[in-house]
Parts: sequence; C-alpha cells; structure tokens
Amino acid sequence: MMKQSDNPGASTAFRLFTFLGSKTVRSWCYQFLLAALLIGFSYWLYSNVVDNLRAQRIATGFGFLPQSAQFAIGETLIDYTPQDSYARAVLVGLLNTLYVTVCGIVLATVLGFMVGIGRVSKNWLLAKVCVTYVELLRNVPVILQVIFWSVVIRNLPSPRGAIELPGGFLTNRGLTFTVPAADNGWLWTLVALFAALVLSALVSGLARRLREQHGKLLPVGRIRLALVIALPLLAWLMCGAPHELNRPELRGFNFKGGFTISPEFTALLLGIALYSSSFIAEIVRAGIQSVPKGQLEAARALSFSPWHLMRHVIIPQAMRVMVPPLASQYVSLAKNSSIAVVVGYPELANISNTLMNQTGQALEAIAIMMVVYLIISGTTSLLMNLFNRYVAIKER
Repeated sequence: MMKQSDNPGASTAFRLFTFLGSKTVRSWCYQFLLAALLIGFSYWLYSNVVDNLRAQRIATGFGFLPQSAQFAIGETLIDYTPQDSYARAVLVGLLNTLYVTVCGIVLATVLGFMVGIGRVSKNWLLAKVCVTYVELLRNVPVILQVIFWSVVIRNLPSPRGAIELPGGFLTNRGLTFTVPAADNGWLWTLVALFAALVLSALVSGLARRLREQHGKLLPVGRIRLALVIALPLLAWLMCGAPHELNRPELRGFNFKGGFTISPEFTALLLGIALYSSSFIAEIVRAGIQSVPKGQLEAARALSFSPWHLMRHVIIPQAMRVMVPPLASQYVSLAKNSSIAVVVGYPELANISNTLMNQTGQALEAIAIMMVVYLIISGTTSLLMNLFNRYVAIKER
C-alpha cells in the first residue's frame, strides 16, 4: 500500500489543505472578504452619486478650492480677505474649530475636576452645590445652553455703558481686556515657557523612574517651579524686559485696542465647556471613589495632609479609571463645536455651509468636514491613549 509520503502531490495538497483550514488563515480570509465588500459597496455608492450629479449637470470634484471665496469671515486667527481662495477659508474654519476645542477642553477639565472633587467633599453645602451643577447642566441639551449664553451676552450693556472689570470691559460686543503690546520679547517668553513645561515634564518622568527603580526621591515640585518661573523670566530679561501694555479705549461706538473675545466665541465656549464639565465631574467623582479605602486610611495614618492625600494617593490611582471616559468626552466636545452655526461663530461647519451655498458642491464640503472631524477625533483619542499608557500603574 502506498504511503502518503511516497506521493509528493498528495503531501503538498494535504499541507495546503491544512494551511487553508487553519483558524488564522480563515480569520484573515473573512476580514479580506469583508474589506472587499465594503470597498465595493463604497465605490458603487460613490459612482451612483457622481452619475446622478452629472445627470443633473452639477459639477463634482475639488477643483473649486483654488477659486476666490468672495465672502467675508468675521473672526479669524490668520489673515484672510474675501479675495482669498475657498481652501484658505476652510483653513480659517479649521483653525477656529481647533481654537475653540482646545480652549473648551482646558476649561471643561478645570471645572470638571473642581466640581468632581467637590462632589465627594465632606462639606454638605459644597457637595449639594456641585450635585446641582452636574444635574442641571448635563440634563439640558448643549445647543440650548449655547443659545442661552448667546442671549445673555447680547443683553449686556453697550460699550458706552460697559461693565468695568480689572483690566478690561464687559459689553454686548464681548470681553475686551488689556494685553501686552506687540513685541518679539513676548514671543520668546512664550517659547521659553513652552520649553520650561516640556523640561518639567521630562523631570517628572525622570523622578518617577528613579523612584520606581532605585527608590530615590527628587524635589520635583521645586525643580518644576524653578523651571517654569526662571526660564521665561530669563528670556524676558534678555529680550529687553518689554513692559508696554495695549489698553482698550472707547472710541465712538466701540473699544479700540486691547484684545476682544467675541460674543459668538464666548457663547459657544461656555456652552460646550460647561456641558462637558458636568460629565467630567461625574468621571472624576467615580475615579476618586474607586480608590480603595485602605489606601486612604494608610495615608491618613502617615499624617498626610488633605492636599498631599489627593495629590499623591487619590489622583494617581484614580487617573487610570478616569482617562478612557475622559477621552470620549474630549472627542464629544470637539464634535459639539459644530453647534457654532446657531450663534454665527465661523468654525469649520459654519464656513462649509457658506461654501455649499455658493458652489452647490455639498458632497465635497461634507466630505471635507467628515475627514477633518475624523482626524481631530482620532488625534484626540491617540493622545489620550498615550497619556493613559503613561499614567497606568505598572506592576513589576
């Protein structure tokens, strides 16, 4: 009787059958088939849309981007005129979206942490105020909150009856306040501050490694404070210590000089930041309450002050619970910035709507918005995942 090894063809077929029948190969085949079906469906859908648009004599493609936009934008972070291209208008909207998103994340995080810590406070009044804050803001739709703040700001006094604040004025035209006069020295001071923050983060990482591997403690707080203060101060002194201020002055019907935060930006920022901060507060509360009570009792037995207890025991352990849901809130905040269309702030969605009305190329404008928001959300998630990996407790 012929053995299987005596027949090379049968042996090869047997190995091929074994290879194709393996779980890994079948899994890859299923994924490849699913990807092929999705690509084929997307191509069919795109071809169908393009054919219908051509049948209606509607232009397709992104050839309109270099053309002159011919519309003004009220608030920009870069130079822009109506004679600039649609591509530059989209860039202005993107920068405005990133600007309000970053400011919103910072404000929502600060407020959320403060309210979240207040939620677990032993002070009855403080805890109840924080509970009311959370329940009120998270149960009112964010779009209504944006509209509410827009109405409140629009009903403030005019510039001639402005509410005076230390260093500024609050009117229905926005918040105008004093800023340093334009000087390269201030730019280099900001660069030095950024460098000091990077160095302080590196020092924290080095101190953490020394503590975990060698049991050595570094006075991180003092070193970081010295870096953040000394480096910008040194840069400021080396650039001639500029100290002139650009103060706002009432001229005619409005203020000239200083820096003005527009009512549209303020309403959008307050709306999305306060709404997100209520959810962040609950995330912080849950993270704090997830810390085992034995850790707190041990820290109190070692005479830790409430500040050191929160800084060195509670927050480091709670962060591993808080970071994943925080990432979701940051992504939601970035997408909620598209609500700006209801108050007139010129971010990406608002400018894209104007672009669609002028060119009639809705498919391309929507595609641009989808890609941009996808990139913003993906980048936010990536950064938060990296931060999550950094704060995770590593068991050795």
